[in-house]
Amino acid sequence: MLLSRETVLNSLARIMDPVSGTDLVTANLIKALNIKLDEVSFLIEISPDQEQKYQGIKLLAEAEIKKLQKDIVVKVFLTAHNASAKSEPAPKPPNLKIGRHPEAQKTKMKPPGVNKVIAIGSGKGGVGKSTLSANIAVALSQRGLKVGLLDADIYGPSQPKLMGVSGKPEIGGTDGKSILPLHGYGITLMSMGFLVAADEAVVWRGPMLMGALQQFIGQVEWGELDILLIDLPPGTGDVQLTLAQKCELDGAVIVSTPQDVALIDARKAMQMFYKLDVPILGMIENMSTYICTNCGHEEHLFGEGGVQLEATKTRIDFLGEVPLDIKVRQSSDSGKPIVFSDFESTQSRAFVKIADKLSSKLNLG
Repeated sequence: MLLSRETVLNSLARIMDPVSGTDLVTANLIKALNIKLDEVSFLIEISPDQEQKYQGIKLLAEAEIKKLQKDIVVKVFLTAHNASAKSEPAPKPPNLKIGRHPEAQKTKMKPPGVNKVIAIGSGKGGVGKSTLSANIAVALSQRGLKVGLLDADIYGPSQPKLMGVSGKPEIGGTDGKSILPLHGYGITLMSMGFLVAADEAVVWRGPMLMGALQQFIGQVEWGELDILLIDLPPGTGDVQLTLAQKCELDGAVIVSTPQDVALIDARKAMQMFYKLDVPILGMIENMSTYICTNCGHEEHLFGEGGVQLEATKTRIDFLGEVPLDIKVRQSSDSGKPIVFSDFESTQSRAFVKIADKLSSKLNLG
């Protein structure tokens, strides 16, 4: 089980700082806290002449975290800054210069340590693509894979709400300059929603948006991942084009409802990926059917079998279908993907089957 940031900080708050007389957290000495499923790492920021004094504090900090979870790896580093550097205010996460103009990049890249990068797209909004992305990510993680999820919808990020994760990314990592992602349900997460207030609009032109996406791909310290899922915004615009041109994609998945008007736009999304030489791994039908919880009557509110028929016509694999169900909506609104909160349910099994098919296609085991 992934430890929460609050749990870790509460544990470290039990350790007194020998200089200030308060605890380590109150003294603001804990920096670059990074929490993974099996590892916790952070820095204790001190003055250059106090390293010996804090060696014991470092051991105490390691011991406190190990009390929280059996077999967890704890990495604590003492960092010393000179007086002039310490007098300067620490950089704040919202000022990460996200959204600068894109830097020159000659070739496509893949984040270091990431095995597979998969884009999840749709031709139009409102087909449940972000909900699918979140639940598939959790399902893959529960299969023992190391999973990342990038919310690439800069204007309308959904993953912070769907995954129930909040907070601000910090600067750190192996080079001291990387953006440290957040974590939830065993998933490594990054979203524009972590960098702006929930009610704040991102009013950017194309170049800034493209620059932000390029930073999310290349500047975030994703770590070792079996798969990175990229939740795309709807349509065929700047984000999709930038992603295909700048990132080495292993494939794309198309999400649609069975409704004709949704399928028209889904075909456009497929044509875009074909033109950009991105292989399409399969199609998913969302909101495929509705079963009344009172009488059991089944009704196809948005049409029947439209996505599966489209997949057959275009010779694309059909990865599965997910019914329209209030439990999925309720779990999403509460920030607990249904695959995590009710793994044995019929609704969860639909997501798990899709995750299993995707994993098999990518030879992830």
